[in-house]
Amino acid sequence: MGDILAGLIDIERGSASGETLTRQLYDQLRAAILSGALPPGHRLPSSRDCALQLGIARNTVSAVIDQLAMEGYLDVAQGRRPTVAAAERQTLLTGRNIAGRAPKPLGLSRWAERVRKSDWPFVNKGPPQPLATVLADSRLFPHDIWARCLRRAARRAPTGDPAINRASLRTALLRHLTEHRGVRAEARQIIIMPSAQASLELIARVLLDAGDLAWVESPGYGGARAALDAAGASVRGIALDRGGLAFKGRRDRPRLIFVTPSHQHPTGRLMPVSRRQQLLGFANDIGAAIVEDDYDSEFHYDGRPVAALQGLDDSGRVFYVGTFSKSMFSDVRSGYAIVPPDLADLFEKAQRHGSHIVPAPVQDALAEFIDDGHFAAHIRKMTRVYRSRRDHLLQALRMHAGDHLTIEPPAGGMQLLAYLNPQYDDRTISARLAELGVTARPLSMHFAGPASAQGLFLGFAAWNEREIDKAAAIIGQVLRDTATPRGRSGKAPKRPKG
Repeated sequence: MGDILAGLIDIERGSASGETLTRQLYDQLRAAILSGALPPGHRLPSSRDCALQLGIARNTVSAVIDQLAMEGYLDVAQGRRPTVAAAERQTLLTGRNIAGRAPKPLGLSRWAERVRKSDWPFVNKGPPQPLATVLADSRLFPHDIWARCLRRAARRAPTGDPAINRASLRTALLRHLTEHRGVRAEARQIIIMPSAQASLELIARVLLDAGDLAWVESPGYGGARAALDAAGASVRGIALDRGGLAFKGRRDRPRLIFVTPSHQHPTGRLMPVSRRQQLLGFANDIGAAIVEDDYDSEFHYDGRPVAALQGLDDSGRVFYVGTFSKSMFSDVRSGYAIVPPDLADLFEKAQRHGSHIVPAPVQDALAEFIDDGHFAAHIRKMTRVYRSRRDHLLQALRMHAGDHLTIEPPAGGMQLLAYLNPQYDDRTISARLAELGVTARPLSMHFAGPASAQGLFLGFAAWNEREIDKAAAIIGQVLRDTATPRGRSGKAPKRPKG
């Protein structure tokens, strides 16, 4: 009877995995029971016989038998050898269908199905490659200074403080945004979130019911479209003209309007003050909320930056969203939303409900980083670096692919849009470039509805001149290899209407 264990249990002393004898015996006995190799009702050797057969201590065997009995895999009784439990008990314990019936699939919520169907985020396998967008150059970030801020914040971390939005960061951030972005708010209106995307998701959940109409720019930011769609909204893409969102004359009445007025994503266009005033008036007349994503507005290269739309709002309907991931580095994982004053308490409650919480030491470290001037100094430095890289990418693209692309130099931001000649399919070009180590987001993916233009969305902030030159050369080669006789006619690329 003892021979049956000899073929099932193989105890290895000094196991390379570091597992103890107890763990090895437990795992192997449990696996033999679950697989049916030790069938229900089978009697095991006594603990003494089992120990002799396996060459291990009896206490080890007894401990494993007691554990398996406690978990229901074995039945033990005084004076009798352990017995493998009945199949019905094993089924209840493990959730396994020993009878072999096919398990029913798990049902998913409508939210999950909408997330599954979303084409956002745009993901490349492996580490980031040139010219990936919305990435800061972490190689030039003052990590030593940031580490000191984190260490000091960790040492004085509060205990028992119920605040999830630290007053230190709210005050420091408000001072910065008031000075540099023209924001008008009280510190209590700032909700500290793990990311800008988390802010968009929270705003959508608080403001929208299933079926509510929401407007997004088209082409526009896919993350906003994904958050609104996941919330069950009816998302409608609104075309752009030279002034941004072209809503004049529309008869539909959205409950929420998402815009990127300071640096439109992905075209880079700036919404002028006159259009901003018109948008505020329109939203006020119909009772709509406006979500302003100011995602990379810190970096402005030509002319004077335009103040945030939120600073013009007198009716309390603009939600301002920002992030530290673009101005600092992506792994800081912190963003924020400024909500209307009468909704501040509700949003903090909703924030707790969804556990959208940034650790207190990280918040205090950010506050010190801002208060001591390191944040502003880093932005000034990176503005010079990114302006140079923007100009270098423009020059490199004109050199290697000027006959195939048309580019409007963006006045700010961290990426640019290159329109393709009509014969190209930007998704095909993007896939080919990815095979060669270059990331180029296809413009057509940014439309909510049919695409009216083809192009490549290219980041320059995270990449040095050598990386930019290499990527531009690859883009030029791929476009030449893909060009058709029609493409060599020199026709101008098609752009969005307006």
